[in-house]
Amino acid sequence: MRILGLDFGLRRIGVAISDPTGSMALPLTVIEKLNEDIEIEKISHLVGEYGVGEVVVGLPISLTGQIGPQAQVVLEYVEKLRAGLGVPVTTWDERLTTAVAERALAESEVKRGRKKEIVDKVAAAIILQSYIDSRKSGG
Repeated sequence: MRILGLDFGLRRIGVAISDPTGSMALPLTVIEKLNEDIEIEKISHLVGEYGVGEVVVGLPISLTGQIGPQAQVVLEYVEKLRAGLGVPVTTWDERLTTAVAERALAESEVKRGRKKEIVDKVAAAIILQSYIDSRKSGG
């Protein structure tokens, strides 16, 4: 079963997809945030196109473990996804994933103009891989 991973940002939603066996996450695309209905429609299209059985959304919990304003926005969005997608939608702690993605890209040869878009989908892949790995280990 494929799993879709989402990194919900202020301007973009990074998207990653698992391989068909659900064991490896791959960066997929970025959805520009302009209109919630269109965003959810695009995510729904990806769910159908790839035969996704679950969606995992990164939840920006603070380093102290608190649910702050941005995490609350994500939780509200997750409820809309649950109502609109027809597959289970799970949240996953995304602490430091964007920083990890930025560090990985800083060491690569990615051109500066494309880096922000790439960071978003790589962050989504890191969130998704973390979720996949935790399921493998029973956590």
